[in-house]
This record gives sequence, C-alpha cells and structure tokens, in this order.
Amino acid sequence: MNTQTETTWPANVRTLAVDIGGSGIKASVLSAQGEMVVDRVRLDTPYPCPPATLVSTIEKVVSAMGDVQRASVGFPGLVRGGCVVEVPSLSRRKYDGDADADLAASWSGFDLGGALAKIFGVPTKVVNDADMQGCAVVTGGGLEFVMTLGTGVGTALFYNSKLLPHLELSHGMYSKKLTIDKALGNVERKSVGNKKWEDRVHRCIEIFAEMLWFDHIYIGGGNAQLLDEKALGPKASIIANSAGIIGGVRVWELDQR
Repeated sequence: MNTQTETTWPANVRTLAVDIGGSGIKASVLSAQGEMVVDRVRLDTPYPCPPATLVSTIEKVVSAMGDVQRASVGFPGLVRGGCVVEVPSLSRRKYDGDADADLAASWSGFDLGGALAKIFGVPTKVVNDADMQGCAVVTGGGLEFVMTLGTGVGTALFYNSKLLPHLELSHGMYSKKLTIDKALGNVERKSVGNKKWEDRVHRCIEIFAEMLWFDHIYIGGGNAQLLDEKALGPKASIIANSAGIIGGVRVWELDQR
C-alpha cells in the first residue's frame, strides 16, 4: 500500500478514479477539487470475469486518461490491504447466475491493488465501492452509514469523517432464506417488482438503524434512483451514482490505512 499522505501531493494532483460494478466499469480523472477533468468512460463488465479479465478490461477503460499522480479504485467486494477477500458479483459465470466455486477461488487473496498499480504506474488505493461513494458525500456529522443498491448491496461506515474498517454488513440475514445482499439485489428486484423491493429497502434501513444507531444514511448505487427520498425519513439522503468516481480524491484523506 502507498505510504504517502495528502500533504505530499502537489496542489494540482490528478487522480485516476475507477468504479468497478457488477454491470459496468467506469473511469475518469479528477482534479484536486474532485471535479472530473476527463469525460467518463464506461465498458460493460464482462462475464465470466476472473482477475485477469477484469484487469485487462480496466486497462482498456483507462487507456486514454492521460497523466495522473495516483489512482483510486472502488471494488464491489471485500478488500483488505489491496487484496480481495471475496467478491460475490464477479464470482458468477454470468451476471444473474449462481456462485461459481472456481471463480470464487480465483478471486480469493488476489492482489488487485498490486496488479493495477503496475498498469497505472502510480500509487493505487483499492477500497470497497461503497467506501469510495461515501467519501464523496459524508459531512463529519457523527456516525454516517452508506448503503449502495446495485447488483448487490454495499455498505460503508464513517465516524466524524474517518473511514472505518470495511464490514460486509449486507451479508446479514433479511429472512431465513435471503441475506440483505440478495433480498435487495438487482436480480431479486426484477423478480419481485419495484414496489415489493422498495418495501424491503425500507425494512432493511430499519434493521441497520437498530443495529448501528447511525446519525445519517446515504443511499447510492444505480437502483437508488428508484426510491422516493421523501419516504425515507429525515436521516436519509439519496446520492448520485457519480459519487462512486468523485470519491476517488477524498478517499486519500479519509482512509486511515
């Protein structure tokens, strides 16, 4: 992992930001103020997607991004020290398929941070995608919780603007048969319909509130826009999907590692 701090970067530092999702891989370059200075590029996430396939696809996405001094990558799974612990969405042979043991094994322990740093040629930070989204929006107001709704469900926790160690909170149970990750995932949304899915989202927010006693919850990801923000209560905000890239600057300040 990179040992530089934000105080060592030039005032005009440029950050390559990559947002890896179960359906698409997006990238842009950010100014020191967190503004996109290069048009966002997107490619569909290929399936099956073992590590080598993901790395080569990211290389294509960022090929025309220009000079940068560092890179930030949001990843849809559990990452520690730049190495993948697990990633359910990419451990399937097709987007809406079942878990594949061989793919899961190929991802377990893979040094994604090291592989991407070699391609980018700059210090590279890899974090969970919900962590990176949260970095774009948290205000420092106590315990702030981020929940992203896309292929699956991502979670992130911040306390007084400090990014806390990542926990896969969505792997907790929603029912006897479904985890929160599956109950609110895109496959289930299509299966049960938006109304029932939205009811599930409300119930899961209650579950997390009872568990975490958060001061505020931010809801992001591609499916967040299907929700009625007014119905979520005063402690909830819906955030733009672009936060998954824009957080690439602030993650260098808020990530304590």
